[in-house]
Amino acid sequence: MPMAEGAALYLSGMGPVAARQAAQQLAESGAVALSVFGVAGALSEQLRNGVLFCPECVLDEEGRSYPTDDRWRASLQQQLSRTAFPLRMDGTLLTAAAPLLTAAAKVTAHQRYGTLAVDMESAAVAAVARERDLPFIVLRAIVDEAQDAIPPALNGSVDAWGRARLLRLMAAMCGHPLLLGELPRLYSRMQRATQALRAAAQATGPTLGWHR
Repeated sequence: MPMAEGAALYLSGMGPVAARQAAQQLAESGAVALSVFGVAGALSEQLRNGVLFCPECVLDEEGRSYPTDDRWRASLQQQLSRTAFPLRMDGTLLTAAAPLLTAAAKVTAHQRYGTLAVDMESAAVAAVARERDLPFIVLRAIVDEAQDAIPPALNGSVDAWGRARLLRLMAAMCGHPLLLGELPRLYSRMQRATQALRAAAQATGPTLGWHR
């Protein structure tokens, strides 16, 4: 999707395969830099819901490390300081192949990798950026905190784009009535993260602070 200032947006959906395909298509279309913009889950208690996280490095589960672009991150930090949301501009983001749904799984990942947050796409995009010798950066807003659990039945009720699958959601509610009490918390978490991303987009513009 073409945007202002020469930027282009590709909505990849969830997962490394879709993310890699998106990054490859952007690169083949002439992109001179690649970024990842969306939400992530916290692995460290230092990151709370609504924090804007721009890591120094992305790590995959095989231990491959992908530094983000220093100059781009500095430019982004300057622009994000205009928002009312807290920033974290250091540390490492883990890219996992599957969602980490429990607090125990998050603790294990944090202890094993030393990462502050987790997503499912950034390392795939970073790998394409490295292959193409393109600058790369990540900006994520934290949704679930380190001690938050995501009920598996609810996780299976959204599609690859994060949209509710109504029939599955209704079936989950019928099979697990107590899940109804989880919905306000999950909605509140996502709403704050979305507000943070919206504020970031308004502060940085479509290029996320990138300058040639």
